Amino acid sequence: MKYYYLLIIGVLLIIGALLISLFYFGEQKNQFFKLVDICQDRHTIECRTDQLPYNNPKLPLEKRVDDLLSRMTLPEKIGQMMLIERNSLKNDNDIALYGLGGLLSGMGSKPDLDTPEGWLSMVNEYGRISKTTRLGIPVLYGADAIHGHTNIKEATAFPHFIGLGATGDVELVKKVALATTQELAASAIYWNFSPNVDVLGDPRWGRFYESFGSDPSLVTRLGVAYLEGIAAYDSSPYHPIGTAKHFIGAGAMLWGTSVNKNFKIDQGESDISLDELRQRHLPSFKAAIAAGVPSVMIGLNNWQNKKISENQYLITDVLKKEMGFSGFVISDWYGAYEIENNKYKATVTAVNAGIDMIMLPFEYKRFMADIQTAVDKGDISQERIDDAVARILKVKFQIGLFDNLNYNPAAIADIGSAEHRAIAREAVSKSIVILKNEKQLIPISKFSKKIYVAGDAADNLGIQLGGWSVEWQGINGNWTPGTTILDGIREVVSPQVNLVYNKDGNFNDNSKLADIGIMVVGEKPYAEGWGDKEDLSLSDNDLEIIDKLKKNSKKIIVIIISGRPLVIKNEIKNWDATVAAWLPGSEGAGVADIIFGNKPITGKLPVNWSL
Repeated sequence: MKYYYLLIIGVLLIIGALLISLFYFGEQKNQFFKLVDICQDRHTIECRTDQLPYNNPKLPLEKRVDDLLSRMTLPEKIGQMMLIERNSLKNDNDIALYGLGGLLSGMGSKPDLDTPEGWLSMVNEYGRISKTTRLGIPVLYGADAIHGHTNIKEATAFPHFIGLGATGDVELVKKVALATTQELAASAIYWNFSPNVDVLGDPRWGRFYESFGSDPSLVTRLGVAYLEGIAAYDSSPYHPIGTAKHFIGAGAMLWGTSVNKNFKIDQGESDISLDELRQRHLPSFKAAIAAGVPSVMIGLNNWQNKKISENQYLITDVLKKEMGFSGFVISDWYGAYEIENNKYKATVTAVNAGIDMIMLPFEYKRFMADIQTAVDKGDISQERIDDAVARILKVKFQIGLFDNLNYNPAAIADIGSAEHRAIAREAVSKSIVILKNEKQLIPISKFSKKIYVAGDAADNLGIQLGGWSVEWQGINGNWTPGTTILDGIREVVSPQVNLVYNKDGNFNDNSKLADIGIMVVGEKPYAEGWGDKEDLSLSDNDLEIIDKLKKNSKKIIVIIISGRPLVIKNEIKNWDATVAAWLPGSEGAGVADIIFGNKPITGKLPVNWSL
């Protein structure tokens, strides 16, 4: 009998536990889904947010922010602090379900219809979904357009920043930034993770080509010019924004200090004093803030054996308070979670350090739960959350996302337009640096009788583009529209010239030597981390081809396509002329403009090149 009673008691306990669980999780679910309230019919009373103060563009910005913030639940606020890679969405409706603040395309992350029209449709749809939530807060879409909107293969690819640094041309950099912004905006993207204002150090770093140079004043001047170019975009109500990165000292990382076992310098230690950090690496960010940059990205590097992402002194005390930065701070890719293995603690640390929007870029469900728990436990204050969200909302209002969601499909014509390609070609020609020019061999006569051209890089757009082009680590080959260096040479020389190309340098035709042999050597495309490389010498294959070319030519010119200075000290003495063409992008004809004298030589080294 007693077993019967024990059985009844056990059943009752189980039922009680189930009821408690259902009540508890039901309450949690209700609290969470206050965020959701997706409005299928925008004409219902609950969904008519257009009459609320925050949607009145005539009100002062601060009043709009304060009004919207006062109406938001904690889950809605947490949603705004999340920046998610679009491929990690389990369902597109999660944009509304979790009230995501930002989305991005990691390089290589494409819509199913990988065309300009497909990009516009995709981003528009994400925007539409985000506006279906209770308060209709639009999502902010960002992309790495660091040398053009090269997420799209049809886009104009400008020289990487190391090449723009060689131009030293403020007005040109403004034109490049404006053209890039127009191509981004044509696909409804108004947030560019650029400019990179790192001050460069070790050329073995795989991100070396992403910045303008090693002179703080040059980096500062051109970084401001780039931001002014973005601001010159004029298509009301939209006001696209840039991002100053990577705060701070990333250019000072030391070889062999990377915390990533696959890398050598990227994500490593910036072993410099506070004084050097301030004097050499802070001015470019200070100038960017003075120029009105609305977002700043925190670097993945360490300083004093501590991740910048967890450094409250640098992010809150220096960046926000001392320098008066009033925009929002974002982490780099997975930057918060790299602080430590415990993701809850890492999240709390990053937010308390002053990061406002976390590039997760995947784990949005966990992040929302962790921040909710952190606020409930007092690990993160409500004031810190409100400050972060207010900064994000302020920028969204400034961009114009709340005031219009009508995009102009005709603007797609801007992507890869002839006008933009002309700007890119000008940028290429102005970026060319002549490292050696014995007996003024350059400019070459367009009427030379015979010219040999060798090297795989002479006819390879992928090598010209470098990393962050179509794919994260770049592409190899002629996948995209544009002109190779060989195309450019064919365009500018006289039709009477006997122009012969063989990538392997096989010109043994038993006839007279060529007047000029042009060898184009190039680094294979690479990007951050995987581009860290200790030996920057030319390959044995390239040197072998140069030797063959030299035997078949009276004079030789070596054109170097690279994202950094290469080691050529022993070889350059055997060449008649040497050209640094950096990573010129899609318009290789700009190189031919210089070597054949169509344009004057104006480029200067933005970094030291030991010769």
